[in-house]
Amino acid sequence: MLDTSTGVLVMIALAILILLFVGAIAVFSGDPPNKTSTHEAGERLRAPRARPPRAYFQQGQTEQIEGAVPLKRAAIIVNPTKFEDVAATRRHVTAVCTRAGWDAPLWLETTKEDTGYGQGKQALEAGVDLVCSLGGDGTTRSVASALVGSTTPLGLLPGGTGNLLARNLGVPYDELDQALRAAMGGQNLRVDVGRLTVNRSGEHQRPEEHIFLVMAGVGFDADIMADAPEQLKARVGWLAYGVSGVKHLKGAQFTARVRIDDKPEFTRKARTILIGNCGRLTGGLVLLPQAKVNDGWLDSVILSPEGLPGWVAVAMRVIARRPRGHERVDHHRIKEIAIRTNGPEEVQLDGDTIGRARAISARIEPKALTVRVPAEVLAAPSPSGRRESVGH
Repeated sequence: MLDTSTGVLVMIALAILILLFVGAIAVFSGDPPNKTSTHEAGERLRAPRARPPRAYFQQGQTEQIEGAVPLKRAAIIVNPTKFEDVAATRRHVTAVCTRAGWDAPLWLETTKEDTGYGQGKQALEAGVDLVCSLGGDGTTRSVASALVGSTTPLGLLPGGTGNLLARNLGVPYDELDQALRAAMGGQNLRVDVGRLTVNRSGEHQRPEEHIFLVMAGVGFDADIMADAPEQLKARVGWLAYGVSGVKHLKGAQFTARVRIDDKPEFTRKARTILIGNCGRLTGGLVLLPQAKVNDGWLDSVILSPEGLPGWVAVAMRVIARRPRGHERVDHHRIKEIAIRTNGPEEVQLDGDTIGRARAISARIEPKALTVRVPAEVLAAPSPSGRRESVGH
């Protein structure tokens, strides 16, 4: 029997482990308002093309001078709710672009009704050379959905605390100027896209289709995102999701019927099922050790903890990056997966909750999106000596 002080220490340790695991998953949506940082005004970025003659910039010049090299132009699609001073952010981004030898960017702001898809299509119609999302993972996903299948690259600019796709690709994720440098001066990488079909009733209604770039999930992870208090999120950021996660730890498991590729369907009791295109979360935590963003596979994990001891076992398994050999942590490598639950469960996509559903399915769309990454990311060989697969 533990004495009182020892018991308290054990409970604190358990709480830390649980909060680490819960908080890392929940940080998908932890995007409080973000202030951009700047470099000194004299810093210059490598210009990808020669600048046009001086006369090109003269006031009133409207026609391209014969023989001049046209300036490249980026579209910046920004979630204005992530910045305290959107006008100042726009001025700064414009200054960085022009110092790099690019034209002033096409500036497009998302709205509550259109979180990036329409703006992405508008940018493509404008014929820009680069489309940058400036917001959290949800903004990135919405913008990317407009670019899938095109050859126009997506640049990842930091506007949230997660920025999980950038983390997995080795793109600067916490400094705006560095991210702009990577976007304008980097190289193109084709990455996979996950396609999620959502059937809310589980019956033969017309399903919804979405994309995801990082992870989709059903169950516990989506519950904590949906239930985090808005006022608490504004004050403490992702920790609000940790509070929500602890609240849901004792929630009941659900029964899921799962079919992977052409294998026979099986049944599991689960608290959450995650489907990942890449596996690295914040704090260096790797939830899906085998997942790579351009390997042509999705990775799935079914978590089935029972009570606090079960969550501690799951957390330790994830932290140790041991994907096999535990009945509460069930990993799969997949091309397609179909999940039917015994009741409506909350669903999330890259940290955005989209409501409850009884049936979802996901499939991989290999190398459907072009993303701009730093040149050194493509130059670094993998442990196997091959360079075509990146991310964790």
